[in-house]
Amino acid sequence: MSEQRLPNQPGDFQMQPYADDEIDLKELFGVLWAGKLQIIGVTAIAAIIAVAVALYMPNIYRSEALVSPVSASGGGMGGLASKFGGLASLAGISLPSGGSDKTGLGIEVMKSRQFLQDFIAKRQILPDLMAVEKWNASSGEVVYDEEVYLAANQQWVREAKPPRTSTPSVQEAHEAFLKVLSVSQDKESGFVTIAIEHESPVVAQQWVTWLVEDINETIRKQDVEQAERSIAYLKEQISSTSLADLQAGFFEMIQSQTETIMLAKASPEYLFKTLDPAVVPELKAKPKRALIAVLGTMLGGMLG
Repeated sequence: MSEQRLPNQPGDFQMQPYADDEIDLKELFGVLWAGKLQIIGVTAIAAIIAVAVALYMPNIYRSEALVSPVSASGGGMGGLASKFGGLASLAGISLPSGGSDKTGLGIEVMKSRQFLQDFIAKRQILPDLMAVEKWNASSGEVVYDEEVYLAANQQWVREAKPPRTSTPSVQEAHEAFLKVLSVSQDKESGFVTIAIEHESPVVAQQWVTWLVEDINETIRKQDVEQAERSIAYLKEQISSTSLADLQAGFFEMIQSQTETIMLAKASPEYLFKTLDPAVVPELKAKPKRALIAVLGTMLGGMLG
């Protein structure tokens, strides 16, 4: 009587052939060679599209200025703040401490919607922000997209879906400006770089210069108005109290606010002092056309 073997014995696994999961490079090369025309065709089409896109993209120029925060030394205001800080806070008055600056405040104000709204309206730069098609290097003039803005009539003619209108809104202009504006501060030195990217190098340089001027003027105006309100309030408090100590403290605070007004009116570069002014760039910052063409060709080859 012959011996019967049960299925699924250990010996059965040894008799089963292993699945060949290795890549046969020769076979793979053969498949690629067979489809070489398709690969070459797809790669060529991708390269042509990439070159066309790179050539169609307008040149973007970057102009920047390096500025230094102007510290408010304040003389003896640090001691004044420590002495009358509580009294000043009750009066709604801000006393500067020695060596402080308003760099963070200036940067955030520069990016704010209200500041940029006033900046765009004052400098009349909305067409250069929202309707530029290209920059004519030979004439040095900006060419506007006639489907968006008619420069001869100064009229907006673009087609916009509600709630947008033909004329760009404040919110839309604010979003567009933040895309071309760059403000960064070096943590070690404290220096601030203000940069603008635009199709026109002349416009880019002019905007940076105007931004530095206007942010200095805005912060200076705010401080002067705040100091004047504080002085008026302190004078009312002096007339309403008979305590000599309080009157002396109020007089010292009035003196500090008067110094603030004098400093603001005497300093054109109140917040930022220009170390390296903006210049008209000679070379474009982007696009990197060679890189776009190479990447497009490589992607086309991979797709093929």
